[in-house]
Amino acid sequence: MKTLVIGTGGREHALALALSRDPQVTEVHAAPGNPGIAEVATLHEVDPMDGPAVAALATAIGADLVVIGPEAPLVAGVADDVRAAGIACFGPSPEAAQLEGSKAFAKQVMAAAEVPTAMAHVCETAEQVIDALDAFGPPYVVKDDALAAGKGVVVTDDRQAAIDHAAQCGTVVIEEFLDGPEVSLFAITDGETVLPLQPAQDFKRAYDDDEGPNTGGMGAYTPLSWAPADLVAEVSRRVLVPTVKEMARRGTPFQGLLYAGLALTSRGVRVIEFNARFGDPETQSILALLRTPLSALLLGAATGELAEVGLPQWSKASSVTVVVAADGYPEAPRKGDPIGGLDQVAELDGVDVIHAGTAVQDGQLVSAGGRILSVTAIGDDLAEARRRAYAGVDLIDIRGSHHRTDIALAAEQGTMES
Repeated sequence: MKTLVIGTGGREHALALALSRDPQVTEVHAAPGNPGIAEVATLHEVDPMDGPAVAALATAIGADLVVIGPEAPLVAGVADDVRAAGIACFGPSPEAAQLEGSKAFAKQVMAAAEVPTAMAHVCETAEQVIDALDAFGPPYVVKDDALAAGKGVVVTDDRQAAIDHAAQCGTVVIEEFLDGPEVSLFAITDGETVLPLQPAQDFKRAYDDDEGPNTGGMGAYTPLSWAPADLVAEVSRRVLVPTVKEMARRGTPFQGLLYAGLALTSRGVRVIEFNARFGDPETQSILALLRTPLSALLLGAATGELAEVGLPQWSKASSVTVVVAADGYPEAPRKGDPIGGLDQVAELDGVDVIHAGTAVQDGQLVSAGGRILSVTAIGDDLAEARRRAYAGVDLIDIRGSHHRTDIALAAEQGTMES
């Protein structure tokens, strides 16, 4: 099978790496990719937002399956362009991708499907914003309705900061604050069959102890030994299946990766948000433990034959991912810093370096984004996976870079509470 992965980030590197290790895959291509993806795939210079160009590339290389990684091309309809060319594509239509493209739309779908979520107000004026903030009180949760590349959500006790963020957006969704730990649960679906993956937990705040601004994610781990034993079954029953059924009822079936960001609150499970694609950095940890060939799941979803694949199988190990971010991230990340130490990391057992914001300048690998790369490690248990991941991080040399030192620490110490 020939596969084509569309995108440039850590999620796409993780997908390309898993496909390169898949015995059913003969060739992996990527567009436009990054230096890390180039180690496992053939790169092509194609704009991910140009649907006809993506479809033409897939046709030219004889791709059997196209996997669209980022949310923006999905919302723009690139998956439909690929399907129109007669090629199987993993990723929802632009109408279905509105589950991520518009938080207000997602709330409408959840209401119709009776999916438990936070109470919310959709606001289009400054007056509506102020009324909603006062109605819910602190902590204030303000979300840009549209795509914002992981920078659209502010959670703060500072009322003026909440007002200022809302003023920078168009339509905003203001929600009640949800207490309790957060969990990410991905599901692969062909629009009818829904196969949940193993749950993971990611870390959104920039600094240790959940301090600092929200980011796209500073690390993740799986499995979650502290989570309720019936969590996946409950979320499938109350969230994933009803949402997929509602999307089909609307005539916009969701085919691809449905990502449910969850809060395990004192009142039960609540959906924080939906995404329409694999999440980063959870994908790195999850795929590291997947034993079912990834291509079988993705192709089954793309062709409507997911029921024949069966439930995903998992390694009994643990996986931890730690993100290394640029100086100044997330507010003003510095770019162009040389990256050293990756050769030494490559010598470690059970450790992968996943590139996200990297580039090659004058033959030197340099930083080119806020989240530069991540280190994913597997171990027999969480303690071993953490030790290996941080051993890899310690070998990486990037001027001014920073990372959290407490990824999966509470879970390892047994102090997480569900």
